[in-house]
Amino acid sequence: MIATKHETFYLLTDDNKDTKSFGAYLMRIVPEHYADDEIVVDLTVYSQITLGHLLHFLEVSNLHRGNKHSFVFVCDAIDIDDIPLEMVVVPTLGEAEDIIEMENIERDLGF
Repeated sequence: MIATKHETFYLLTDDNKDTKSFGAYLMRIVPEHYADDEIVVDLTVYSQITLGHLLHFLEVSNLHRGNKHSFVFVCDAIDIDDIPLEMVVVPTLGEAEDIIEMENIERDLGF
C-alpha cells in the first residue's frame, strides 16, 4: 500500500492491484494506524473494477464512517446509481477533497 499524507487526509493506494486483499488489509490497518484521520482510497489503479470489487471495502468504510471520520473512494468506472448509499464514491481526487471538507463542516455543526 502507498499512503500519502495530504493536508486534511491520507490518500491510500493499492500497489498490488488486488481489491480483495487490499480491502482485507485496510480492515486491519485503518483502525490501527488511521483511526483519527480522514481517508481517501484511490481505486483508479484498477482498470477493470466492478461493483463486486468495490464491496470488498464496504466493511472498513462503514466502520471508519461510524467513528465520525470521512472515508471516500475515488473511482469513475462504476455507475453511481449502482453504488450502495452508505459508500461515498467520487470520480476525482478534487471532489474527494471537497467531500471531506463538507463532512468536516457538518461534524463541526453537530450533524
